[in-house]
Amino acid sequence: MKNILIIGANSAIAKATARLYAQEHCRLYLLGRDSAALAEQRQDLLIRGASEVDIAPLDVTHFAVHEAVIDQAVGLLGQLDLVLICHGSLPDQELCQNDFDAALEAFNINALSVISLLTHLCRHMMTQNSGCIAVITSVAGDRGRQSNYVYGAAKGMVSRYLQGLRGRLFPHNIDVVDIRPGFVDTPMTEHLPKGALWASPEQVAQAVVKGIAKRRTTVYAPAFWRLIMLIVRCIPEFLFKRLRF
Repeated sequence: MKNILIIGANSAIAKATARLYAQEHCRLYLLGRDSAALAEQRQDLLIRGASEVDIAPLDVTHFAVHEAVIDQAVGLLGQLDLVLICHGSLPDQELCQNDFDAALEAFNINALSVISLLTHLCRHMMTQNSGCIAVITSVAGDRGRQSNYVYGAAKGMVSRYLQGLRGRLFPHNIDVVDIRPGFVDTPMTEHLPKGALWASPEQVAQAVVKGIAKRRTTVYAPAFWRLIMLIVRCIPEFLFKRLRF
C-alpha cells in the first residue's frame, strides 16, 4: 500500500490519476480548492478500491499556510511514498503581457506556489530517505512561444527547478519526475479548438502512473510529444521567432 499526497486534486488529470491509484488500494490524501468536489471524489475513490481517502482544502496561492498543510499531511500519513502536484491555470497571454499583476498571478499559481510546496515537502522526505515527487508541468515550458510565453516561462521555471532538485535528492533515494503533458482536453482548455494532438486526462494519467513506476525523470504525455518538442527545440531562433503558434 502506498501513501499518496495529491495537491491540486480538483484538476482533471489529478482525478484520473487518483482513480488509477485507488484501484491499487493506495491510501490517498487530497488537497484542493473545492471542498465539495473533494468530498464527492473521496466517495468515488473509496468505491474504486482506495484503502483510505482524506481530504483538506488548499488555495495554493496562500503561501503562508503551505508549511502547516504539509506538516498536517505528514502527521496523518506518516510516510509520503508519492507526492503528486497537479495544480495550474492557463492565463490569458495578451492580458499578462500588458498587465504585470496578471503575469504575477500566473507565476504565483503555476510556478512559485509549486516551489514553495516543494521547499516544505523536501524537508520531510529527506528525513525519511525515500519516496517520489512528481509534478505536472507542460511541453509549453520547453521553449517560449509567442502565443503563451508567460505560461511557458512559469512551467519552464518549474522544470529547471525540478532538474536541480533531482540531483539534490538523489543521495536520499527520492525520485523527482517532471511530467510534461501536451494538449489535454480539460475544463481549463474547454475554450480552445481541439485536434488530433489532443489527449484525454485518462491518457495522461496512464502515462503518469507508468512513468512514476519506471522511475523516469521526464515524462511526455502522450509520448509522441517528446519527438514533437525535440523538433521544436531544434528550430533555429531566426526562424522560430517568425512562427505564429
